[in-house]
Amino acid sequence: MPRLWSTLDDLLNLGLEARLFRRTERTIGELAVEIMNRWGEASVTALAEELLTDYASLDDQGKLEFFLLLLADFGPDQASLDTAIHAYLEDKTPEVAHELDRASEPRRQGLIRLLNTAPGGTASLIAMREDLLVLLKDNPTLRPVDNDFEHLFASWFNRGFLQIRRMDWSTPANILEKIIAYEAVHEVRDWNDLRRRLQEDRRCFGFFHPVLPDEPLIFVEVALTVGLAASVDALLDGEVSATQQADTAIFYSISNCQKGLKNIAFGNFLIKQVVAELRQELPQLTQFSTLSPVPGFLSWLETSAPHVLDDLEDATELEPSRDELLGLCAHYLADCKKGLFPLDPVARFHLRNGAVLERINWQANTSPAGLQQSAGIMVNYLYDERRLATNHEAFVARGEVRTSSAVAALARKGKELA
Repeated sequence: MPRLWSTLDDLLNLGLEARLFRRTERTIGELAVEIMNRWGEASVTALAEELLTDYASLDDQGKLEFFLLLLADFGPDQASLDTAIHAYLEDKTPEVAHELDRASEPRRQGLIRLLNTAPGGTASLIAMREDLLVLLKDNPTLRPVDNDFEHLFASWFNRGFLQIRRMDWSTPANILEKIIAYEAVHEVRDWNDLRRRLQEDRRCFGFFHPVLPDEPLIFVEVALTVGLAASVDALLDGEVSATQQADTAIFYSISNCQKGLKNIAFGNFLIKQVVAELRQELPQLTQFSTLSPVPGFLSWLETSAPHVLDDLEDATELEPSRDELLGLCAHYLADCKKGLFPLDPVARFHLRNGAVLERINWQANTSPAGLQQSAGIMVNYLYDERRLATNHEAFVARGEVRTSSAVAALARKGKELA
């Protein structure tokens, strides 16, 4: 049996051998081919690092050409696939089906796995997919390449590998800086604003991956309140309250941090895990709810009921249209769909998780962004653990939107106005 390296000299020689493989005249495509040809050899890690370094130096056109190369030259091996298809048509046993599955896998999936062996490979591949998603908008033929990234990332970042962490003022500054940078719902104005969001009546939890210990993948901000919160303005700027008196946890911001991990499901797992964490820490909590934006409302309103729109620069200008806007918003969330599911992306997310559309809140976010997005309206989605499973099943199977009686009544009025 050939021995594995076990001495310092062996390791040094291995490193020297790896460096000798680098030839700067090779194109990135030639590097990709060589990596695939050296599958299983120790030199692959060095070659993978070289390719990722070269990729990072490419301009947009060079990156596009690289992805087009992956599409054209790194699909399934056609001869092997044809053989496997014929074999399966003649013998539909599990063993032959397994061979067909192996033969149908694009070779670029193997390349991506090998690139992941390079130092910092996972972070580099996330950044690579972020580039791909940008290019995909004008180059939809690259969709199969993105499907392969998404397939692999869904496995690498499944819930079993994720670590939940609570972040507070004692969290290292490099991570807190990322919370400020990645906050996607309610901008963190400065360090004082962040400090307020981490005080004793607040919680901030995030998912991390062991390979990226200083990079949050997603985080949620929670306010501990008495009853349902109706205004994010009050949550963000309110005085610190006594945690012991709180009976409700309000999830008021959920931010995905890594654009290259788009469509990898984190949020539903995070909310459920945070509910479990809070129940253990604060058993007096009886309600778990969001205070959520309605990002698609105004764009829908502009085409469906433009007659109710007025000057949105000042929240006070909206007051005469309050009843109309609340009704139309309820109708938009409960009834307006694309196919089986609601038009609004935030509604789709929470309703798929099994939440109930509980309440529509007037002038809940009077910031310029809140007014331009949804005329200042925000929504409470209530997470009732006793009803999550049945609500989820009804939504997924039939597109059924579960609402409170108050929201249902608003939606009926709004439907008449639309």
